[in-house]
Amino acid sequence: MTPAERCSFIRKHTRIERTPLVPEIELHLASEALPLWQASEEELQTIGLPPPFWAFAWAGGQALARWVLDEPESVQGRRVLDFGAGSGLVAIAAARAGAASVTAVDVDPFAAAAIELNATHNQVAVTVVIEDLIGRLDGGWQVVLAGDICYERPMAERAFAWLQALAAMDTLVLLGDPKRTYLPKKGLEPLARYSVKTSRELEDSDLRNAIVWRVLPPSDHAERPSLTQ
Repeated sequence: MTPAERCSFIRKHTRIERTPLVPEIELHLASEALPLWQASEEELQTIGLPPPFWAFAWAGGQALARWVLDEPESVQGRRVLDFGAGSGLVAIAAARAGAASVTAVDVDPFAAAAIELNATHNQVAVTVVIEDLIGRLDGGWQVVLAGDICYERPMAERAFAWLQALAAMDTLVLLGDPKRTYLPKKGLEPLARYSVKTSRELEDSDLRNAIVWRVLPPSDHAERPSLTQ
């Protein structure tokens, strides 16, 4: 598909909706009533569509976007990267909070199209990049945000090693996660916890507790307080 065709596909198969935890932002999302939500993986492959992670507002991303909007000084006047951006929710929140520039990166061209549509709808400027940036340390980012990236072991391990390397360069690295299986057990400092309304079609519960973590450099092994109780 061309970029224009991907945008047309997204408009056809989603609705503009507010997210439960971040109602200030509206996104093109797939709801239970739409075919994209109900499609099987085989059906998606038939039309050449990767798993549409961009079509849902995941709990970790919602928590991170909420934190950025509530703590705007974390991004104000700074160069921000939203890694694994999906729908672009976190990138849009950073732009709303006053970031000097926001780049949203995802490897899925459909996600890139969704981010552009969502940013335009929310009247913010976001630069969209389709690339695997893991390992790159020369991007000039002052803040790196990552929402809900720990759902597969290889991805989580590669990404977290990179995020820690960025943290060692005095980059503020924040991770939003609702206790995914492959969330690292060390190297994280909890900042805030949110209860996020979800759907049982996506999660195993109607409510997920998502934590915003600060990623620590590899050398920082200090004990940190817990928000998981």
